[in-house]
Amino acid sequence: REKLARESGAALLDPLRHEVIVDAPPSEVWKAFTTAEGLKSWMVPLAEIDLRVGGVMRTNYNKDGTLGDGGTIENTILSFHPGRMLSIKATKAPEKFPFKAQIENMWSVLYFEPTEDGRTRVSCYGFGWDESAMSQSMRTHFDTGNQWTLNKLREHFANSKAASEASAAR
Repeated sequence: REKLARESGAALLDPLRHEVIVDAPPSEVWKAFTTAEGLKSWMVPLAEIDLRVGGVMRTNYNKDGTLGDGGTIENTILSFHPGRMLSIKATKAPEKFPFKAQIENMWSVLYFEPTEDGRTRVSCYGFGWDESAMSQSMRTHFDTGNQWTLNKLREHFANSKAASEASAAR
């Protein structure tokens, strides 16, 4: 961290941190985050993922787009502990993303931890922020975006559980 700060000429700030409790076991939440089918079930209409160190996760929020077009987001997988942790780095931002230079210094780590009652605590940490105005603007963007994403994940499983319970009650 200090080396990166010296190279960029800016002091790195504390990471962003977001957390939700998801009403599903870690194995299900892990699949929702690390498979194309899982990502498409709650987050984006277009997704593919090559779950390996150096593999790529590509997503597109535009149902009328295609993977690889100007709206595609590409993340490279830095590391993972199956079922427990995933670290990614944005390596291609959408064409209209306003922080292309700043994103080069950013990476995210997600943890999937079981709770005592069989649910999952998902914690997301965003790293690589500095004191520059553009970095701080990007930090604000991801502060909102990461919380929105985790809320969507939580809602997906809450809705799935409610649908299962309603079906079982019939």
